[in-house]
Amino acid sequence: MRAISLIRRWMEDAGLRTWVDQMGNVHGRVDGANANAEALLIGSHMDTVVDAGMFDGSLGIVSAISALKAMHVNGKLEKLKRPVEVIAFSDEEGVRFQTTFLGSGAIAGILPATTLEISDKRDVMIKDFLKENSIDITEESLLKLKYDPKSVWGYVEVHIEQGPVLEQVGFPLGVVKGIAGQTRLKVTVRGSQGHAGTVPMSMRQDPMAAAAEQIVVLESLCKHPEEYLSYDAHCSDSTVKSLSSSLVCTVGEISTWPSASNVIPGQVTYTVDIRAIDDLGREAVIYDLSKQIYQICDKRSVSCIIEHKHDAGAVICDSDLSSQLKSATYSALKKMEGDIQDEVPTLMSGAGHDAMAISHLTKVGMLFVRCRGGISHSPQEHVLDNDVWAAGLATLSFLENLS
Repeated sequence: MRAISLIRRWMEDAGLRTWVDQMGNVHGRVDGANANAEALLIGSHMDTVVDAGMFDGSLGIVSAISALKAMHVNGKLEKLKRPVEVIAFSDEEGVRFQTTFLGSGAIAGILPATTLEISDKRDVMIKDFLKENSIDITEESLLKLKYDPKSVWGYVEVHIEQGPVLEQVGFPLGVVKGIAGQTRLKVTVRGSQGHAGTVPMSMRQDPMAAAAEQIVVLESLCKHPEEYLSYDAHCSDSTVKSLSSSLVCTVGEISTWPSASNVIPGQVTYTVDIRAIDDLGREAVIYDLSKQIYQICDKRSVSCIIEHKHDAGAVICDSDLSSQLKSATYSALKKMEGDIQDEVPTLMSGAGHDAMAISHLTKVGMLFVRCRGGISHSPQEHVLDNDVWAAGLATLSFLENLS
């Protein structure tokens, strides 16, 4: 709520008309020269994770407001060719309620009405929490937050890269070509629980050993997909090549029962996070991984259950918006450094962003900003002042040349 008040003051100082919607998103809008034209939406999220830095999400909001304030100071705000609306989304990370894109999902119209019934760890529901903060929302009013696609021209988001690529190539900004699709699996392996000292190795049905072998196979598959996947109508040479550059797989959680040092586990559960820019390729990886997991279970005489917990398709950024963002980047860096000989990098986002949700509403484009060491979701998250400046100048150039 304190952030909402602060952001509204910044927006009003930039000459924007402001309001807060019933999901806690902060809006700042200027109509420009043609109030009836389709609007450009621009922004990011105001939340972040626990024990994080200050740039994730916030940089995109500040860059947009700052660019519009510069236009306001120079008397150019009313000359914009179409309405521009900055949105500071209330909840992208899903930390408290374990549901991502609460803010942008409401605008895009992809949240089911039952979302309001979701509870946090203290059994406080979203609708009750909002009401406690003077935001009264109903299922009907949630559905009304969806924007009419005919009223929106496009969406642009500036965001820190949260990865090491831009720092490695020595460039402050990069244009995002797409956001990886994501699948989350929960794998449960059940075996025969027993005494660690009395069951011979040859007679064990150990789910921990099976899970360990499966995890090593997962790593090998994701490092070298071309060695595992078979080529057919659904998995072409181009798909495998795409996977070689974009596929990442992670086992982030492992739990064991009964979790005692002198007991052969009876059950092991672990999560798998698979991301790739090619949806068909990601599905091929999941198919092959599932086959390998079941084969290992059969070989070791244990049982396996694979549950699909989350699936999100990849988002390809709009080519025209990407081209305009690339031109804006050249313009910004030319003001800062003079002639720029190097090509503006294009890169994939492995992390999810509000642009994923808004892609259900309109075309999207994204600009990444270099961050030190590729570190994010950490107090060590850092962006150089000059790179913040570059992001602001690129946003300003994009807005000034808006078609």
